[in-house]
Amino acid sequence: SPEITSIIKQFTFTSGLAAVQTNSTICFLTPRASKYREGLSLTDVSVVLMSVLSSLRVSEFLTVGLSSVKRKRGNYLLDTLKSIFKQSTQEELAEMVVVVHLADPDSEWNTQVVTDITARFTPHLLQGQLLVIHAPPECYPPLEGLKRNYNDAENRVQFRSKQNVDYAYLLSFAANLSSYYLMIEDDVQCSKSFFTAIRKAVASREGSYWVTLEFSKLGYIGKLYHSSDLPQLAQFLLLFYQEMPCDWLLGHFRLLLTQKEVIRFKPSLFQHIGLYSSFQGAVNRLKDNDFEADSLDLPDNPPAVMFTDIDTFENYLPSKAYGTMPEYFWGKAPSAGSHFTIVFHQPARISRLQVHTGSEEHHTDYLHSGAVELGSQRQGKGKGCSTYTHIGAFEKGHFERSGLENSTAAAPECVRILVTESQSEWLIIRSISIWTKPNS
Repeated sequence: SPEITSIIKQFTFTSGLAAVQTNSTICFLTPRASKYREGLSLTDVSVVLMSVLSSLRVSEFLTVGLSSVKRKRGNYLLDTLKSIFKQSTQEELAEMVVVVHLADPDSEWNTQVVTDITARFTPHLLQGQLLVIHAPPECYPPLEGLKRNYNDAENRVQFRSKQNVDYAYLLSFAANLSSYYLMIEDDVQCSKSFFTAIRKAVASREGSYWVTLEFSKLGYIGKLYHSSDLPQLAQFLLLFYQEMPCDWLLGHFRLLLTQKEVIRFKPSLFQHIGLYSSFQGAVNRLKDNDFEADSLDLPDNPPAVMFTDIDTFENYLPSKAYGTMPEYFWGKAPSAGSHFTIVFHQPARISRLQVHTGSEEHHTDYLHSGAVELGSQRQGKGKGCSTYTHIGAFEKGHFERSGLENSTAAAPECVRILVTESQSEWLIIRSISIWTKPNS
């Protein structure tokens, strides 16, 4: 509307966003800003100097950031925002803020999208849960005559180079909003309570070094960063904006900060839903087959150490069966009486337990005959328990049982997988999932 258009203006970045050139300009759109300007009601979309940012609600845990441009075919931004808010509880939203960067040079399109967002998500705007920003075209470095690395067409080079700068501005803006930053795209479906699943994943990595945690295997979707790293990452994208696509640069950034291995959690928390690409409207049917719509069903897997007397093959260590990464334990032909034991740091009140063995690539390497036991009275050396209670047997390499809260007198301190018959085939333990309830 003309009223909204009239209040969309440009302001200079403050020095607090040092990763971006100081003469850059950006629009900051949020109804929360209206209380600083006379004559505007809370139902207006207003623009405020970046210095006002410090006066707004600051998220304690997570910022979700996405960049959006006009597509030749399809528009998924509103559906993506709907999914973010619908799949989050009020308690989760209290520690989360969503930042949308409208990165298209078409001011009419930007204004229309702001109008649509305001109409659909007024409560979230009013509560400071949703912020919308825009960096105008004059902020951007040259996008013509760029190097055609990898023999890409000129228009593709221009598109991906601009996309790098789009993300650089978004990252700079988000640097001081929360402890962690989650990068997604504007055409995704979110898993239910993805926020809680991410919080659990972060807790599971406490005490270990990481640069990027990944919650999807697709492109820029579901990558988590420490917000303290965002200024560096923004500078990195600006420095190499014309060299290669953003997802490649993100990988190089991780390696430069000495995280050698990808740390990806399964199941994936985000699914790509866009049918038409933001680049020339090309059809893009990319899907993440590890996506689960309900992240509330994710296991807890309490902190523990693993021990086994099965001969381990190469680096397929016991711990890899217990983590949330797409890895597994692989051992040579186990004998009757061989064990794989999980010893908890603290007793855990187990409600459900699930074990999967074998794999699609090695379909015979499953546990042909085995049982699961819960243990108590941890032994002195901490490699097992002295007393075990049988809770069930494997069927075709799989075990699952729920309702285990009262299966033992005290909260178990161990879980033991026991081989009950020798087998010539090797053994892959693909995943061990444990759900718990608070100790009474």
